Order: sequence, then structure tokens, then C-alpha cells
Amino acid sequence: MLAFALKRLGLAVLVAFTVSLLSFGLLFLSGDPAAAVAGEGATDADIAAISAFYGFNRPFIVQYGEWLWKAVHGDFGQSYYFQLPVASLIADRLSITMTLGLCAITFALVTAIPLGVAAAVRPNSIVDRIALFISVMGQAMPSFWFGLLLIVLFAIKLGWLPPSGTESWKNFVMPTVVLGYYAMPAIMRLTRAGMLEVLHADFIRTARAKGAGEWRVLFKHALRNAIIPVVSLAAVQMGFMLGGSIVVESIFALHGAGFLAWESISRNDLPTVQALILIFSMFYIAFTLLSDLLNAWLDPRMRVA
Repeated sequence: MLAFALKRLGLAVLVAFTVSLLSFGLLFLSGDPAAAVAGEGATDADIAAISAFYGFNRPFIVQYGEWLWKAVHGDFGQSYYFQLPVASLIADRLSITMTLGLCAITFALVTAIPLGVAAAVRPNSIVDRIALFISVMGQAMPSFWFGLLLIVLFAIKLGWLPPSGTESWKNFVMPTVVLGYYAMPAIMRLTRAGMLEVLHADFIRTARAKGAGEWRVLFKHALRNAIIPVVSLAAVQMGFMLGGSIVVESIFALHGAGFLAWESISRNDLPTVQALILIFSMFYIAFTLLSDLLNAWLDPRMRVA
């Protein structure tokens, strides 16, 4: 297990380095950063002065090396627009996005796994059809439309929940449902497919023949084996949620890291965009690494893969 963990950790570090190089390079390839900072109407002299001030006229590898060294030590530079250290700017916003992401993935798992198990136990039944309907609806509805629908119903018509802000836990209810519903269909379908396959395995028949109760067969023997691919999918979905929270945070005016990404992109705030890409990627890599280790613990055969 230790050798497997070290191998996966080394691979994660290599992927993180590649992502940092690509994110830093692609933003430079998108155009002259000095011209983007100077804005419309700037003269060549203004652009040259900005380029010299921020060091854009130096070789790319020198700029990347300096940026990476500082980033490893938690220094992402100064925001061009907010005129604040990028690290503190992101730290203030990240807690909102992380809270939203964790609540959303919890909502998705708590609703999708029992629904997938129930659909697999009674295939083609009314429960299975309801689960399929919920799954199709989740995949068909755009997040922005679903969010606006919830605001109209629960905030404007019924007045049960606030439409925006971060003052209390009630502000996170609708964003959690919208973001979690995005991940729920895939988890539910994978749970159903895994359970259908496992429930016909020999060890399940053996467990029933030994007199094990149906709940014990389902949740101790079957679900433990069927849930292995769900763990990987949940980790991937969590990474997508952090990146995809831009739309949800914009709809519900949650000023988290996702909303900061939208603000920074629209204002050409290069250091903040680079830092956010790197941080979101690090979370994605960390969740994937965690899912690999958890899968290896659940199924020792994966340690030799």
C-alpha cells in the first residue's frame, strides 16, 4: 500500500507541475499581458512601461520560474484590479466555495446512492422509473435555469429562503441543491449499474444461502463492491463542482472563489486568474489522489494496477 501511495503521489506532483506550466503559458499565449493590463486606448509607450514594471519583457522561463517559486511559498503576487495580495484575496473567498462544494457533493451522494440502490433492487419498477426521470431531468436542465426557477418559487413566491448573500445557512440551501443536482444523475446511474452487476455475483448468493438478512447483503456485501467506481466519480465531480461553481455563485450572488474567477477573467487580472487555475487544479488532483488511495484500500487488487 505504501509503494502504491508513493507512486500515485509522484504522479500527482508531475501532473501538478504540468498544469502550472500550461496555465502560466496559455495565458501568455492568449495575448500581450501588458496590453491587457493597459486597456483600450493605451499608447505603445504606456504598454512598454507596464511591460517593464511587471517584468513581462523578460524571458518566459525566467518569469515562470519566479512565479512558481513564489507560488510554492504561498505568494501569488499582487492583483492588478483589486490591488491586494492574490493569496489573501483568494483565502477570503475560498471558504465560501469550499463550503458550497462540500455541501453539494454531500447532497448528491446522500440522495443518489440510496436512489441507485433502490432502482437496482427493483429494476423496471416505479422506483426505477422515478430514479430514471430524476436522472434525466438533472442532466437536461441547465444550472442557471434551475437556479432561477428555485429563486422564483422559494424566494419570491413562498419567501422561505433568501435569494442571495451569505448571511446564514439558508443562503446555501438553493445553491447546494442546484450544484448537487448537477452531479447526482451520474452517481445514481453508476450506483445502479454497479449494484445490478454485483447482485448477481456468486458471493451474494453465498451470503444469502448462509442466512444473511437482505439489508446486510445489500449494504455490507453488495454496496461495498459496487461503490468503488462511485468513489472515483465523486472525486471527479467534486473537482468539477469547484470549477463549475462560477455559474451558481453568480446566480445567487455568493462572492466565493468561483465568482472571483469570473470577475478576474472579465477584468484581465492575470495574477488572480493564474492563481485560481492552479488552486482549482490542485484541489482536483488532491481529490483524485484521495479517491485512488480509498479505492486501493477498498479493493487491494487495484494496488497492482
